[in-house]
Amino acid sequence: MSLFSVDEREFAVKFRFGEIVGTDYEPGLHFKIPIVNNVSKYPRRLLAINNPQELFLTAEKKNLLVDFFIEWRILNVQNFYRASGGDELIAAQRLLEIVKDGIRAEFAKRTVLEVVSAERRELMDEMLSKAQTNALPLGIDVVDVRVERIEFSDDVSESVFNRMRQERARIAAELRAQGAENAERIRAEADRERTVLLAEAYRDAEILRGEGDATAAEIYAKAYDKNREFYSFH
Repeated sequence: MSLFSVDEREFAVKFRFGEIVGTDYEPGLHFKIPIVNNVSKYPRRLLAINNPQELFLTAEKKNLLVDFFIEWRILNVQNFYRASGGDELIAAQRLLEIVKDGIRAEFAKRTVLEVVSAERRELMDEMLSKAQTNALPLGIDVVDVRVERIEFSDDVSESVFNRMRQERARIAAELRAQGAENAERIRAEADRERTVLLAEAYRDAEILRGEGDATAAEIYAKAYDKNREFYSFH
């Protein structure tokens, strides 16, 4: 018997004459039988694929050059070994094809403007979700798929910028129209309130005037009753 060590930053796979007999090894020392067993180790850390300048078509059949990267790690080392023979490069290439297929499918459903606009976050979420599902049989967990840069040909650039300008102009016109509508509503409301306030003030003034006339008449009547002779003389 002999010993082999497993670091916390790695997976270990033990073989018996080429067949997997163990993968669930905690960090520490473990036994193996010389000649009968051999051990291979694979990283637990995050791995990355940078893919520059890949060509994709949009729904309008416009060519876009896309730079993107993938972050991934081994999730199930047994499936990873069976799918790739334990070769990181083979696994990375298969994962890259999965992600490219996902990007191709998502771009084909969207216009250039949708790809480069605020919907890009939704686009990347869709790509990541599909990549995670399709990479599971490889024993791989896809942590992130991110589009870093999109480049257009000159005709596509002009088309995109024109459409973006038109979209901004449309939004600005809508905002101006909403502002004018709100201003008119505020003016109408102010006029209505002014009319109501004036009417109420006039009503209150008439009431007070009436009450004042009545009070004056009452005072005059009382004074007359007390001094009939004086008022008769005058």
